[in-house]
Amino acid sequence: MAQNRFQSGHGPSQRQLRVGELIRRTLSDVLLRGDVHDPELNRHSITVGEVRTSPDLKVATAFVLPLGGHGADEALAALRRNSAELRHLVAKAMTLKYAPQLRFVLDETFDRMDDTRRLLNEDRVRRDVEHDDTDDGADDE
Repeated sequence: MAQNRFQSGHGPSQRQLRVGELIRRTLSDVLLRGDVHDPELNRHSITVGEVRTSPDLKVATAFVLPLGGHGADEALAALRRNSAELRHLVAKAMTLKYAPQLRFVLDETFDRMDDTRRLLNEDRVRRDVEHDDTDDGADDE
């Protein structure tokens, strides 16, 4: 049974999820307080949507998005430029054996949600859904 946990296709462990959420909250607090000594980074209001950690907890990938999605490239560049200082600040607030290397990626979750909403509002999709709903009702009789 223990071997199945390490095979591909399985999600993260409870420890990875717990540490990822702790890093997310800590990183959000650091960015909110403006603890980093970079005026360009502090100019952005950045949301940390999720943090995923590697199985050994040595690498943490933070999915980030600046407020309103404006200036995403500049904010991402500023985060990457200050990753060593951010790593130090996050590690100082946590009690992990190793300070995880921080990687930053733009969070595209909201874009995907908008695309899905837009798709579901198309006439042909609504027509198909309504058609399926009427078919389901006929089977009940």
